[in-house]
Amino acid sequence: MTRHLLAGVLLAISAPAFAGAQAPGGAAPAVPPAPRPKMAPAGIPAYTVNLMTREGVALFGGAWRAMEAKLVEGPPRPNAGSWTVSYDLVPKGAAADFDDSSWPVVDAPALVTDRRGGGGVFMTWYRIALTIPPALGGFDPTGAIAVFHIVVDDYAEVAVNGEIPRQVGRPSGHMVVGFNLPNRVVLSEAVRPGDRFQVAVLAVNGPIALAPLNPVFIREARVEFFK
Repeated sequence: MTRHLLAGVLLAISAPAFAGAQAPGGAAPAVPPAPRPKMAPAGIPAYTVNLMTREGVALFGGAWRAMEAKLVEGPPRPNAGSWTVSYDLVPKGAAADFDDSSWPVVDAPALVTDRRGGGGVFMTWYRIALTIPPALGGFDPTGAIAVFHIVVDDYAEVAVNGEIPRQVGRPSGHMVVGFNLPNRVVLSEAVRPGDRFQVAVLAVNGPIALAPLNPVFIREARVEFFK
């Protein structure tokens, strides 16, 4: 009986930590954790569609669009202390419901030659919506693991349907993976015809600390299917 009473007291004391109450000082509640990343399979895919061709993009009913991204000043965030400003990225191209209809369309074969920016510290968004068709040539994608593969000069972050899965200490294809290395992002572990994926790629000129002279462009882009 005493043991149960003590357990109840401890639970009552610790409950506020789990109740979503605001932190001391009126800070905003913690942001919900991001989804955990899924590692793309290695090896040779069963089928691949090249998104650097008009035919490949047409299979998914999509179109590449691009727009420059900029850092802008804003008000300080909660718990900013003595800091009087914060910085944010515009436009918010990662959002799943972002309206990119006014952005210029980039012809798929021109992605590798469409050199964006005048060099230096520069970022640009690329967006494409991919709808899985019932068949790809003679390949049935139903139930396959679908992977979005892209190589940006120089590196990138990739959002799918507005999400960037990540976890402390764990690799994620959605995050910067290295200098001109492929971002490989799992779209679905069991894809179905009609599934739609809004992909947003933030392409970054780097190393940022060295402000390189080169522009930004896409070296490779494709969708891989594994069965």
